[in-house]
Amino acid sequence: MSLKAKTALVTGSTSGIGLAIARALAAEGCNVVINGFGDPAAIEAERAKIEADFGVKAAYDGADMTDGAAIAAMVANAEKTFGSLDILVNNAGIQHVAPIDEFPVDKWNQILAINLSSAFHAMRAAIPGMKARKWGRIISTASAHSLVASPFKSAYVSAKHGIAGLTKTAALEVATHGVTVNCISPGYVWTPLVEKQIPDTMAARGMTKEQVISDVLLEAQPTKEFVTVDQVASLAVYLCSDAASQITGANLSIDGGWTAE
Repeated sequence: MSLKAKTALVTGSTSGIGLAIARALAAEGCNVVINGFGDPAAIEAERAKIEADFGVKAAYDGADMTDGAAIAAMVANAEKTFGSLDILVNNAGIQHVAPIDEFPVDKWNQILAINLSSAFHAMRAAIPGMKARKWGRIISTASAHSLVASPFKSAYVSAKHGIAGLTKTAALEVATHGVTVNCISPGYVWTPLVEKQIPDTMAARGMTKEQVISDVLLEAQPTKEFVTVDQVASLAVYLCSDAASQITGANLSIDGGWTAE
Protein backbone atom coordinates (compact mmCIF):
# COMPACT_ATOMS: atom_id res chain seq x y z
CA MET A 1 0.00 0.00 0.00
CA SER A 2 1.22 3.45 -0.87
CA LEU A 3 1.28 6.12 1.80
CA LYS A 4 0.54 8.70 -0.89
CA ALA A 5 -1.95 11.33 0.26
CA LYS A 6 -1.60 10.22 3.90
CA THR A 7 -0.57 12.87 6.42
CA ALA A 8 2.08 12.34 9.08
CA LEU A 9 2.89 14.48 12.11
CA VAL A 10 6.37 13.94 13.56
CA THR A 11 7.20 15.71 16.82
CA GLY A 12 10.76 16.75 17.54
CA SER A 13 11.55 16.58 13.84
CA THR A 14 13.64 19.64 13.03
CA SER A 15 16.80 17.48 13.21
CA GLY A 16 18.13 14.01 14.01
CA ILE A 17 15.88 10.95 14.15
CA GLY A 18 12.66 12.94 13.80
CA LEU A 19 13.76 14.71 10.63
CA ALA A 20 14.95 11.41 9.14
CA ILE A 21 11.53 9.85 9.84
CA ALA A 22 9.69 12.86 8.38
CA ARG A 23 11.81 12.70 5.22
CA ALA A 24 11.39 8.92 4.90
CA LEU A 25 7.61 9.22 5.15
CA ALA A 26 7.63 12.08 2.63
CA ALA A 27 9.61 9.84 0.28
CA GLU A 28 6.66 7.40 0.45
CA GLY A 29 4.25 10.17 -0.58
CA CYS A 30 3.09 11.45 2.81
CA ASN A 31 2.36 15.07 3.46
CA VAL A 32 4.18 15.90 6.68
CA VAL A 33 3.99 18.27 9.62
CA ILE A 34 7.33 18.82 11.32
CA ASN A 35 7.68 20.19 14.82
CA GLY A 36 10.48 21.28 17.12
CA PHE A 37 12.72 24.08 18.22
CA GLY A 38 15.66 25.61 16.39
CA ASP A 39 16.73 28.43 14.13
CA PRO A 40 13.65 29.58 12.16
CA ALA A 41 15.59 29.96 8.91
CA ALA A 42 17.09 26.47 9.24
CA ILE A 43 13.68 24.98 10.02
CA GLU A 44 12.13 26.71 7.01
CA ALA A 45 14.98 25.41 4.83
CA GLU A 46 14.31 21.84 5.97
CA ARG A 47 10.55 22.26 5.43
CA ALA A 48 11.04 23.61 1.92
CA LYS A 49 13.60 20.90 1.12
CA ILE A 50 11.07 18.17 2.01
CA GLU A 51 8.61 19.67 -0.47
CA ALA A 52 11.26 20.10 -3.17
CA ASP A 53 12.81 16.66 -2.73
CA PHE A 54 9.63 14.60 -2.57
CA GLY A 55 6.85 16.62 -4.21
CA VAL A 56 4.65 16.55 -1.11
CA LYS A 57 3.28 19.28 1.13
CA ALA A 58 5.16 20.02 4.34
CA ALA A 59 4.10 22.28 7.18
CA TYR A 60 5.83 23.40 10.36
CA ASP A 61 4.12 23.71 13.74
CA GLY A 62 6.12 25.08 16.64
CA ALA A 63 3.83 23.68 19.36
CA ASP A 64 5.49 23.49 22.79
CA MET A 65 5.72 19.84 23.80
CA THR A 66 5.19 20.74 27.47
CA ASP A 67 1.77 22.27 26.69
CA GLY A 68 -1.05 19.75 26.28
CA ALA A 69 -3.44 22.31 24.78
CA ALA A 70 -0.85 23.37 22.21
CA ILE A 71 -0.26 19.72 21.25
CA ALA A 72 -4.00 19.14 20.79
CA ALA A 73 -4.21 22.30 18.68
CA MET A 74 -1.30 21.07 16.53
CA VAL A 75 -3.17 17.83 15.79
CA ALA A 76 -6.36 19.78 14.99
CA ASN A 77 -4.42 22.11 12.69
CA ALA A 78 -2.87 19.16 10.85
CA GLU A 79 -6.32 17.63 10.30
CA LYS A 80 -7.73 20.98 9.15
CA THR A 81 -4.80 21.70 6.80
CA PHE A 82 -4.52 18.29 5.17
CA GLY A 83 -7.96 16.75 5.76
CA SER A 84 -6.75 13.96 8.03
CA LEU A 85 -3.95 12.94 10.35
CA ASP A 86 -3.09 9.33 9.54
CA ILE A 87 0.36 8.82 11.07
CA LEU A 88 1.54 10.19 14.40
CA VAL A 89 5.20 9.84 15.37
CA ASN A 90 5.96 10.85 18.95
CA ASN A 91 9.66 11.60 18.80
CA ALA A 92 10.26 14.72 20.90
CA GLY A 93 12.68 14.16 23.75
CA ILE A 94 15.30 15.75 25.99
CA GLN A 95 17.86 14.40 28.45
CA HIS A 96 19.45 15.44 31.74
CA VAL A 97 22.01 13.42 33.67
CA ALA A 98 22.33 13.62 37.48
CA PRO A 99 22.04 11.40 40.57
CA ILE A 100 18.49 11.09 41.91
CA ASP A 101 19.32 12.91 45.12
CA GLU A 102 20.71 15.83 43.11
CA PHE A 103 18.26 15.68 40.18
CA PRO A 104 16.62 19.10 39.68
CA VAL A 105 12.87 18.84 40.15
CA ASP A 106 12.22 21.19 37.24
CA LYS A 107 14.30 18.93 34.96
CA TRP A 108 12.38 15.86 36.14
CA ASN A 109 9.07 17.61 35.35
CA GLN A 110 10.31 18.86 31.97
CA ILE A 111 11.62 15.46 30.85
CA LEU A 112 8.42 13.66 31.90
CA ALA A 113 6.36 16.32 30.10
CA ILE A 114 8.30 16.26 26.82
CA ASN A 115 9.32 12.59 26.67
CA LEU A 116 6.10 10.99 27.95
CA SER A 117 3.12 13.29 28.53
CA SER A 118 3.45 14.88 25.08
CA ALA A 119 2.86 11.45 23.52
CA PHE A 120 -0.29 11.00 25.61
CA HIS A 121 -1.64 14.42 24.59
CA ALA A 122 -0.92 13.82 20.90
CA MET A 123 -2.44 10.32 20.94
CA ARG A 124 -5.50 11.54 22.82
CA ALA A 125 -6.07 14.18 20.12
CA ALA A 126 -5.23 12.01 17.09
CA ILE A 127 -6.99 8.72 17.91
CA PRO A 128 -10.62 9.89 17.40
CA GLY A 129 -9.95 10.78 13.75
CA MET A 130 -8.00 7.58 13.14
CA LYS A 131 -10.82 5.47 14.62
CA ALA A 132 -13.38 7.30 12.48
CA ARG A 133 -11.36 6.63 9.31
CA LYS A 134 -10.57 3.03 10.37
CA TRP A 135 -6.85 3.52 9.68
CA GLY A 136 -3.97 4.94 11.64
CA ARG A 137 -0.38 4.40 12.64
CA ILE A 138 1.08 5.65 15.92
CA ILE A 139 4.80 5.22 16.49
CA SER A 140 6.77 6.51 19.45
CA THR A 141 10.53 6.77 19.70
CA ALA A 142 11.35 5.00 22.93
CA SER A 143 14.94 3.90 23.65
CA ALA A 144 16.98 0.96 24.84
CA HIS A 145 16.25 2.74 28.13
CA SER A 146 12.61 1.66 27.80
CA LEU A 147 13.90 -1.85 28.57
CA VAL A 148 17.03 -1.39 30.68
CA ALA A 149 18.41 1.33 32.92
CA SER A 150 21.59 3.35 33.24
CA PRO A 151 22.59 5.30 36.33
CA PHE A 152 21.97 9.05 36.57
CA LYS A 153 19.13 9.03 34.01
CA SER A 154 16.15 8.55 36.34
CA ALA A 155 13.75 10.86 34.51
CA TYR A 156 14.68 9.68 31.01
CA VAL A 157 14.50 5.97 31.92
CA SER A 158 11.19 6.48 33.73
CA ALA A 159 9.72 8.34 30.77
CA LYS A 160 10.89 5.76 28.23
CA HIS A 161 9.56 2.87 30.32
CA GLY A 162 6.33 4.87 30.42
CA ILE A 163 6.27 5.15 26.62
CA ALA A 164 6.48 1.35 26.40
CA GLY A 165 3.50 0.97 28.73
CA LEU A 166 1.48 3.71 27.03
CA THR A 167 2.13 2.00 23.67
CA LYS A 168 0.77 -1.34 24.89
CA THR A 169 -2.31 0.21 26.50
CA ALA A 170 -3.22 2.33 23.48
CA ALA A 171 -2.64 -0.62 21.12
CA LEU A 172 -5.16 -2.72 23.02
CA GLU A 173 -7.74 0.06 23.02
CA VAL A 174 -7.65 0.64 19.23
CA ALA A 175 -6.92 -2.92 18.09
CA THR A 176 -10.25 -3.35 16.30
CA HIS A 177 -10.20 0.07 14.61
CA GLY A 178 -7.49 -0.43 11.99
CA VAL A 179 -5.02 1.53 14.10
CA THR A 180 -1.65 0.15 15.24
CA VAL A 181 0.47 1.56 18.06
CA ASN A 182 4.13 0.63 18.42
CA CYS A 183 7.38 2.02 19.75
CA ILE A 184 10.92 1.82 18.43
CA SER A 185 13.79 1.52 20.91
CA PRO A 186 17.10 2.66 19.41
CA GLY A 187 20.44 2.30 21.13
CA TYR A 188 23.08 4.95 20.54
CA VAL A 189 22.36 6.73 17.28
CA TRP A 190 24.96 8.64 15.29
CA THR A 191 23.83 12.28 15.26
CA PRO A 192 25.65 15.62 15.09
CA LEU A 193 25.02 15.99 18.84
CA VAL A 194 26.95 12.78 19.55
CA GLU A 195 29.72 13.68 17.14
CA LYS A 196 30.28 17.04 18.86
CA GLN A 197 30.86 15.32 22.22
CA ILE A 198 33.81 13.26 20.97
CA PRO A 199 36.66 15.88 21.04
CA ASP A 200 35.90 16.87 24.66
CA THR A 201 35.85 13.22 25.73
CA MET A 202 39.12 12.56 23.89
CA ALA A 203 40.75 15.42 25.79
CA ALA A 204 39.21 14.54 29.16
CA ARG A 205 40.14 10.86 29.02
CA GLY A 206 43.30 10.97 26.94
CA MET A 207 41.77 8.69 24.32
CA THR A 208 41.79 8.51 20.55
CA LYS A 209 38.58 9.10 18.62
CA GLU A 210 38.31 5.37 17.95
CA GLN A 211 38.72 4.55 21.66
CA VAL A 212 36.05 7.05 22.66
CA ILE A 213 33.60 5.57 20.16
CA SER A 214 34.29 1.93 21.06
CA ASP A 215 34.98 2.09 24.80
CA VAL A 216 32.78 4.99 25.92
CA LEU A 217 29.92 5.66 23.52
CA LEU A 218 29.44 2.11 22.25
CA GLU A 219 30.45 0.23 25.38
CA ALA A 220 26.87 -1.06 25.73
CA GLN A 221 26.38 -2.08 22.08
CA PRO A 222 27.84 -5.49 21.16
CA THR A 223 28.11 -4.62 17.46
CA LYS A 224 30.32 -1.61 18.37
CA GLU A 225 28.49 0.31 15.68
CA PHE A 226 26.09 3.21 15.91
CA VAL A 227 22.50 2.90 14.80
CA THR A 228 21.84 5.37 11.98
CA VAL A 229 18.90 7.74 11.77
CA ASP A 230 18.01 6.23 8.40
CA GLN A 231 17.78 2.73 9.93
CA VAL A 232 15.33 4.01 12.53
CA ALA A 233 13.37 5.85 9.83
CA SER A 234 13.19 2.71 7.67
CA LEU A 235 11.68 0.76 10.57
CA ALA A 236 9.12 3.52 11.11
CA VAL A 237 8.12 3.40 7.43
CA TYR A 238 7.74 -0.38 7.61
CA LEU A 239 5.45 -0.07 10.64
CA CYS A 240 3.20 2.19 8.55
CA SER A 241 2.85 -0.42 5.79
CA ASP A 242 0.14 -3.01 5.26
CA ALA A 243 2.80 -5.68 5.82
CA ALA A 244 2.99 -4.50 9.44
CA SER A 245 -0.75 -4.31 10.08
CA GLN A 246 -0.58 -7.14 12.63
CA ILE A 247 2.32 -5.60 14.53
CA THR A 248 0.78 -3.60 17.36
CA GLY A 249 1.65 -3.06 20.99
CA ALA A 250 5.26 -3.95 20.13
CA ASN A 251 8.49 -2.46 21.41
CA LEU A 252 11.00 -2.99 18.61
CA SER A 253 14.68 -2.82 19.57
CA ILE A 254 17.24 -1.45 17.13
CA ASP A 255 20.25 -1.27 19.42
CA GLY A 256 23.13 -3.38 18.11
CA GLY A 257 22.34 -6.11 20.65
CA TRP A 258 22.44 -3.87 23.76
CA THR A 259 19.28 -5.26 25.36
CA ALA A 260 20.14 -8.88 24.48
CA GLU A 261 22.76 -8.92 27.22
